[in-house]
Amino acid sequence: MKYMLTYDLMEGARNTNQWLGATARAFASAPAMSYMANPAMDWLRAWGEVTERTFARMVVKPDWNIPTISMADGQDHLVQVETVVTGAFGDLIHFNVVGREPQARRIMMVAPMSGHYATLLRKTVISLLPDADVYVTDWHNARDIPVSEGKFDVEDYTLYLVDFMKALGSDIHVIAICQPAPLALAATAYLAEEDPKAQPRSLTLIGGPIDPEANHTEVTDFGRSVTMGQLEQTMLQRVGFKYRGVGRMVYPGLLQLASFISMNGEMHASSFRDEIIRVAKGEASEHDRHNVFYDEYLAVMDMTAEFYLSTVERVFKNREIARNEFVVAGRKVDFGKITTVAVKTVEGENDDISAPGQCKAALPLLTGLPDSKKAFHVEPGAGHYGIFAGGKWRRNIRPLVLDFIDDNAGRSETPKRGAPKRSAKVVALK
Repeated sequence: MKYMLTYDLMEGARNTNQWLGATARAFASAPAMSYMANPAMDWLRAWGEVTERTFARMVVKPDWNIPTISMADGQDHLVQVETVVTGAFGDLIHFNVVGREPQARRIMMVAPMSGHYATLLRKTVISLLPDADVYVTDWHNARDIPVSEGKFDVEDYTLYLVDFMKALGSDIHVIAICQPAPLALAATAYLAEEDPKAQPRSLTLIGGPIDPEANHTEVTDFGRSVTMGQLEQTMLQRVGFKYRGVGRMVYPGLLQLASFISMNGEMHASSFRDEIIRVAKGEASEHDRHNVFYDEYLAVMDMTAEFYLSTVERVFKNREIARNEFVVAGRKVDFGKITTVAVKTVEGENDDISAPGQCKAALPLLTGLPDSKKAFHVEPGAGHYGIFAGGKWRRNIRPLVLDFIDDNAGRSETPKRGAPKRSAKVVALK
């Protein structure tokens, strides 16, 4: 599996399916096919249209497409995406609401690096923008990063978060969603010793595997059942000649996507069958529910091999975070050193990826933090995605998170709206 040929074969299969879809759609749409009624051509065109779009989306990074934000001044404000911090493996971006007064709440969202782009958090960003300045970690696709840029593992990820927090200043509130929750906690503990004044004011951990053994899922069972050698031999490939990262060892996004789909194969097959029927009947549209969901779901990115392997070995197998034994750049981080940063965990009752108890395991590690600065919430009936997107997030979880931020916004009082925003410098990560 660890060869460019394997990577190129997978990309070739994707490209071929995209071409077949485009060919079928073009053939069935030719004027000559319309001279007489032929339902078979309608079905062929529909199959081709859905197939072409499906396989084309797999190699496209989605746009943020943030709509205008309506504010209390009665005006709609445009949103511009600006890069605040640049790095070889990821940037820190800011959603600048043009013409709006500076906001008291400044939130840094840590996006997961688990196969999808940071745009997976688009709806979460939209829900927070009316009430806060929002920053997001925008991780790069490993296939586009030259080998000369070196490695990127869980320690490098943690150090990126450290630099992002330093750039934004201590009046920031961090929200880490899913996979980066343990590393965001580690970055905060790292700052607690290295630069306490750069720590965020609050840290909200949403559905993250702080202790995978606290409550088993299929994900944790898989991590326990395979050896590192098996993962290295079966899951890794070298980027092919088509991309800038040629030769880099990665865990391919297409392989990850196959795993995602296999978990609910019957549901996905039914969804695509129904969409083909709608297209054939003329009932589908460019931005219907199917396309909106799958345009994002199918857009996958490669992870560096080091990051994938070190996540499985150190976070899941060895439980270095859960045992307070995590080491970054030769220094053991001690979660007990966190004494001022308020920490809240959020879990979903029906989360089958990071089950209830895995994220809450962060709180007992914070031996130096007063109980008054610890909080947790389990959302009834919520699955993994529901705790950061969708109705349960908007109606229940988001208000609780914003209240938690406000309760820990200042040294002794809640910040007032319109407070000056601390400008962040543009810093290049080395």
